[in-house]
Amino acid sequence: MRTLQGPVRAEFSIRQSRFIAHAAPVPDQVATLEFFAAVSDPAATHNCWAWKLDHSHRCNDDGEPASTAGRPILAAIEGKQLSQVMVVVTRHFGGILLGVGGLIRAYSGSAAKCLDQGVIIELYPSCECVIRAGFEWTGQVHSALEACAAKKTKEEFTTDGMRLEVEVRESDLRKLQMLLRDSTRGTASLARL
Repeated sequence: MRTLQGPVRAEFSIRQSRFIAHAAPVPDQVATLEFFAAVSDPAATHNCWAWKLDHSHRCNDDGEPASTAGRPILAAIEGKQLSQVMVVVTRHFGGILLGVGGLIRAYSGSAAKCLDQGVIIELYPSCECVIRAGFEWTGQVHSALEACAAKKTKEEFTTDGMRLEVEVRESDLRKLQMLLRDSTRGTASLARL
């Protein structure tokens, strides 16, 4: 899944109307509401928006003719194959009507150019696990974690050995299990949290 690394802003002037586009990564619907509240301008003529979260999406024309703002913004998000993203395009009317085609081009173009300015990153599904191993396997366990790019989130030492909580990509979980088994002669255990 691809998303933006962080918020992005772009501003355009189209036939005397000012278009200000804001885009940001959003993990859930609550974040979409917060982002809209943060970037929308109540004094503007229109604050049109679209968001895409995994397989759900929503868009709003905010008073523009039907499907001339929200849908084109959503099309820009989908055209970049992004998810967990919201784009808000604010329009300050400049006195010249753009027509249906002009509005579609203005909103989709503003959204697309704004998204082009952002850094796109890949998100990978991950899971949290617990690893238990004796002290004698500390080096091997840490080598296995490094080989799988697993992130250690917690480390405890007990009289029996060590207990680690780690975050690992789903795609690397099986590899981590095999490395731990092979490098510790089957004595380390790995379980999902």
